Amino acid sequence: MESVDLLLKNTSAFVFDSNTGKPVLTQADIAVKNGKISHINQTLNLAAERTLDLKGLTVLPGVIDSQVHFREPGLTHKEDLESGTRAAVLGGVTSVFEMPNTNPSTTTKESFQEKLNLAANRAHCDHAFFIGAAHDNTENLAELEKAPHCVGVKIFLGASFGSLLVDSDEVFEQVMKNGKRRLTIHSEDEARLRERKHIAVDGAHPRVHHIWRDEESAMISTKKSIALARKYNRPVHILHVSSSEEMEFLAKQKDIASVEILPQFLTLSAPECYERLGTLAQQNPPIRDKRHMEKLWQAVHNGTVDIIGSDHAPHTLEEKNKPYPQSPSGFPGVQTLIPIMLDHVHNKRMALDHFVRLVTENPRRLFNVKNKGRIEIGYDADFTVVDLKKEVTITNKWIASKCGYTPFDGMKVTGWPTHTIIRGQIVMQDDTVIKPSTGKAISFG
Repeated sequence: MESVDLLLKNTSAFVFDSNTGKPVLTQADIAVKNGKISHINQTLNLAAERTLDLKGLTVLPGVIDSQVHFREPGLTHKEDLESGTRAAVLGGVTSVFEMPNTNPSTTTKESFQEKLNLAANRAHCDHAFFIGAAHDNTENLAELEKAPHCVGVKIFLGASFGSLLVDSDEVFEQVMKNGKRRLTIHSEDEARLRERKHIAVDGAHPRVHHIWRDEESAMISTKKSIALARKYNRPVHILHVSSSEEMEFLAKQKDIASVEILPQFLTLSAPECYERLGTLAQQNPPIRDKRHMEKLWQAVHNGTVDIIGSDHAPHTLEEKNKPYPQSPSGFPGVQTLIPIMLDHVHNKRMALDHFVRLVTENPRRLFNVKNKGRIEIGYDADFTVVDLKKEVTITNKWIASKCGYTPFDGMKVTGWPTHTIIRGQIVMQDDTVIKPSTGKAISFG
């Protein structure tokens, strides 16, 4: 009898269907050999080193969180690659794409390699890194974006620091024309943000955060991004879109632009979140009011939105407790992405298969990820196993991030990750990391 390393029995799994090009919920047994999916069949009778009976649970392709900030090197008092990836696997995430706004910024071949070295034998999940666009590296970007394990180039048009802030149209154009891969964009207009900073200073409370960083600040920047993308025929990915105006505009740009949304934009709204959470709800671009939230849900349903990422961006409570607007923007999210979205599925805000596409197949396709994002023979055996009926209250105590809090503390959700399986290894089971530090660098086509 043929022997395999791991056998998943009695699964309800989202197996990739080549006829429809989509993951389809299928009753199947799944076998794993040498880290790859080796067999998928209704019933498999194989000798296995380990068998998991997953009756009553649902198996998703390994979830990819395509936007996290793990703060290493240089800002490791907030987070590091070990703690950030521990949070990821506890939340059911098997792969992460990490951002370049560290210290030093990830803008050179050397700084990129250092991140790979720092992640080796420490990261708990699979990982890849973005190269940051900066004033002084535009001519090198076409070469840098080809580095092994590089997701592509990330550009900050607002809300960053040092050389990573590209607030010059000339430099932005240089970035756009130096490279071919999808350019990932933080889209806020820095000039308008500076012009309106007095609103934040005078208001002195995060309730004005979404007024200071208004819809127009995002629209100016996003329209500029699309115009340049068309000029140079360069695909772009607009991160964390939080305004209805942008979504309506981007719905007509799908041939050149992909769109990310965050769980918090579909869950929290102004002014309530700022009155209740204060600076813990502060991020860029901001959480906006219910008018925007309803339009964002429409954008999810009508196909404008391609990807859900967490924008995990922790700061310490001491930093967050600084008086607004000295308080930093950003909060943790990689660990809560799946529970928050499964709760929306439970409440019939979206279909489960749609959520699955937004965190597996779509990031795989848009960023040309090799061997991940699908339950298909030959792909990496990455699985996010969830209990769709499990009711849990999210608490700060559960959060693995160094920051130790979540804006979702106290929220009761239905739907919870029970196992995180990466390349056939059960890394997390029942809220415990049982096989640490096995993460590997991700490859791209």
